[in-house]
Amino acid sequence: MRQTFDETTDPSFGPKHASLIRAAMAEQGLDGFLIPHEDEHQNEYLPAANDRLAWATGFTGSAGAAVILKDKAAIFVDGRYTLQVRDQVDTRLFEIRDLVEGGVPAFLQEAARPGMAIGYDARLHSPEALERLRSAAGKAGAELKPVAVNPLDQAWGAARPAQPKAPVAPHQLEFSGEDSAAKRARVGASLKDQGADAAVLTAPASIAWLFNVRGGDVIRSPLPLAQAVLNADGTARLFLDPEKVTEDLPAWLGNQVSLETPDDLPAALADLKGKTVLVDAGQSSAWYFDTLAGAGARVVRAADPTALPRACKNPVEIEGARRAHARDGVALSRFLHWIATEAQETLPDEVEVVTRLEGFREATGALKDLSFDTIAGAASNGAIVHYRPTQRLNKRTEKGSLLLVDSGAQYLDGTTDVTRTVAIGEPTREMAERFTLVLKGHLALGRVRFPAGTTGSALDALARVPLWSAGLDFDHGTGHGVGSYLGVHEGPQRISKLPNSVALRPGMIVSNEPGYYKEGEYGIRIENLQFVTAPAAIEGGERPMLGFETLTLAPIDRRLIVVEMLTAEERAQMDAYHARVLAVVGPQAPADVRAWLETVCAPL
Repeated sequence: MRQTFDETTDPSFGPKHASLIRAAMAEQGLDGFLIPHEDEHQNEYLPAANDRLAWATGFTGSAGAAVILKDKAAIFVDGRYTLQVRDQVDTRLFEIRDLVEGGVPAFLQEAARPGMAIGYDARLHSPEALERLRSAAGKAGAELKPVAVNPLDQAWGAARPAQPKAPVAPHQLEFSGEDSAAKRARVGASLKDQGADAAVLTAPASIAWLFNVRGGDVIRSPLPLAQAVLNADGTARLFLDPEKVTEDLPAWLGNQVSLETPDDLPAALADLKGKTVLVDAGQSSAWYFDTLAGAGARVVRAADPTALPRACKNPVEIEGARRAHARDGVALSRFLHWIATEAQETLPDEVEVVTRLEGFREATGALKDLSFDTIAGAASNGAIVHYRPTQRLNKRTEKGSLLLVDSGAQYLDGTTDVTRTVAIGEPTREMAERFTLVLKGHLALGRVRFPAGTTGSALDALARVPLWSAGLDFDHGTGHGVGSYLGVHEGPQRISKLPNSVALRPGMIVSNEPGYYKEGEYGIRIENLQFVTAPAAIEGGERPMLGFETLTLAPIDRRLIVVEMLTAEERAQMDAYHARVLAVVGPQAPADVRAWLETVCAPL
């Protein structure tokens, strides 16, 4: 559970492994090989056995790709990882390229040559990604070639860690709120409505939700690595390593679920011959599409049928989220009290900040895992979005600076994600003013009312208008979905500048996290989780409106609030939030923390 801070330290790591991969490529007659970050389940966080990009390059970020050719290689990362990639990867071997601007396709067009055979593992690429890559390679006169044996896996050999075999356990009704049979019947009916006979599910979160199970194969998310075929009548075949099957699991799944092994999967896909089968091209790799088409199934590309019902939390899940956030609020308040008192004098480094916060969460006695590795950015490191401290990058907090801490926890009854930015010493007027602009956007997104059918992209500007009015902005999304003791990043909803066709619906949990980042100096982000409330009438109005209820309970640093910049409505909203933090968290907090909360949660 503990967060680690050391990454690859062997300076020969990249060259040694790249050489082994090239040798395996040569055996297969390949001139190049594509290495995505994603694994067979398109996971964001990977088990060690599937972290191929890290083994090949040394880079351990949660997004990226690499291409190894005979005479050159490149690694691709987005703006979150510009510092980390240079710290971890041998730049004499790998050219560092932007993952978003041009990305792998642009590199292939430039670097590939006529007649080249560039290999790929169909289990690791989505169909859409492969189409773009194949087109780019073709423009250079090269050809993409599927491999039967992944040359990276071949090079890794006996040193490769074993596949995880964490036990898969029932997720009880007191947390899920709906039994698996009801879920399967509901989703099966949606398949019938779409004219499908079955759906192939490969996303671990979908399987965990649908069968009301949780596992431990993936760090930071309680997920089992598995696959399933769900039939339109609600029956299903679940493919799970026998070593993961706990004694009570078969009875929990019931007789409408056939429990099989991963080795049975190809035959099960062949059994779908002549059937109309729904597969999500964004969640499932090209291998499934190729295999089903080869077996004679009619494959329909459509959204994972569990994604939308999973996103709309039921009343039991919402109540669990409230409990989880109240519990987490005590840990957060203990941490923020430490920052506001002892840490102002001792000036801890980022590693100690992360360790202290995790210790407060462990003290709840309910922590199952972190929901992601804690981001703790002191001073200039706070300006690096999604920066994560390592022993080599570790920075000490300093007077007159800001500390940005983005963290979350996994509890049986809910998943949390919260960011607080706090002052170390006396903040500058500019820091406070820009913090207040971020706060104004955060408050606007928290109090908005909106009609049914509204998407997150329609609300995104609310969080940005105060910054825009000052000629400022931030370059990440404003909100992402969050699971219920599942992944901290969940779709299909989001709040972002990018268009999104999925309307916000009651029960959806989303983050509210505007920010501002001054490169080389400081970063600011304020993040709460909130859920969409049912439509309700507004006095004098004509249509009922949805809204948000905030889940996160932790004080916001009032030393950074320029009160005169807030409207009366914003001050009242801020005061009401702090009063709620005090009322819910205060009685559960230690006496010294409770006394501190009474001060920092007092009306502005």
